[in-house]
Formats: sequence, structure tokens, C-alpha cells
Amino acid sequence: MLIDITLNVTPEMLKEASELKNPALIGHLGTHFDAMDKQFPLEYTKLDGIVFDVSAVKERDIDINDINLSPVQKNMFIAFFTGFIDEIGYGNNGYFSAHPQLSKELIEALIQKGVSIIGLDFAGVRRGAEHIPTDQYCAEFGTFIIENLVNLNALLEKGGKFTANTYPMNIQGITGLPCRVIAEIQDY
Repeated sequence: MLIDITLNVTPEMLKEASELKNPALIGHLGTHFDAMDKQFPLEYTKLDGIVFDVSAVKERDIDINDINLSPVQKNMFIAFFTGFIDEIGYGNNGYFSAHPQLSKELIEALIQKGVSIIGLDFAGVRRGAEHIPTDQYCAEFGTFIIENLVNLNALLEKGGKFTANTYPMNIQGITGLPCRVIAEIQDY
């Protein structure tokens, strides 16, 4: 079974993005990863994945104690379902400034485990001034952040384990790369 976990980009979204004064920001539209001056390794196009349900975490950072790190292995795609994109709606008031975030301790634990991709159903692993430096820090260790995923609840309904097929656009010189992410779930 295949489940598309990529946000649909509408003509209205494209129009708004095209009117931005900084054309490089179009790379941050919809589901994308922050390239942070790195090349997306082709080995990352197909990874074993796990989605964690952290939707009960409110009013604080998502912490290392909110998930079970034992099944997390090197070179995995680890996704976090908060329900935020479904509740608030992509791009609506507060979407980019009041979203959930992962604790620094959890981010460090994922890096130490050798995770290849951290996937989120919200706008960034950290908020505000911490967003870009944290993305850069993760990228230095070969961990990329994919933002604005959807349908993660459908993966949870199927047990939470999947194969992530991730295909970013091959665009040079921009800081964000739009991508398509398709989850493959084994039918038993």
C-alpha cells in the first residue's frame, strides 16, 4: 500500500510564493527539506521509517521521554505526528510561529542514533531564531529535516512502520528543496 505524505500545493500557494521578494524562498513551499548547503544523498531516497504519535504533547517541547527510541536505527526516516497541520492548516495564522518543536535533547539523541531524516507535520524542528541554526547543525551530521508532512495518522493506523520514498527536486542554489514523500506499507 502506498500513502502520499506530501502536502498538496495549490495554485493559490504557488501564486503567493511567486510574489515573494526572495525567489529562493519558493524552495520552502509545502513539503520540503532544508538543504543547508548540503546535497541530498541518493541513499536517502528509500529508508525504513517509523512515525511516532506525539499528538498528546501540548504546551511544551516534544521530549526524549515522549517516544521509545529503542526501535530507532541508523539511516532511518523518523516522523512525528502532532496533528498540527490538520488542526491549524498549512500557512494559517500561527502555523510558522506557534508550531510544536522537538527538544534539543531529542534532536541530539536522533543525531547520535544516525537518523537520516526527521519528518514533521509542522513548520520546523525548532521555532524562530533557533530554526535555521538547528537545521544546519543536523545537516552537518547528515540528518535532514523534512517539514510539512501530511497523512501521518494513516501510517499510525497501519502500525507506524513504513518505507519512506523521498524524492527532492534537483535545484541548485536554494536553501529549501521541495520533495515528494511516499510511504510504502507492507500488507500482511
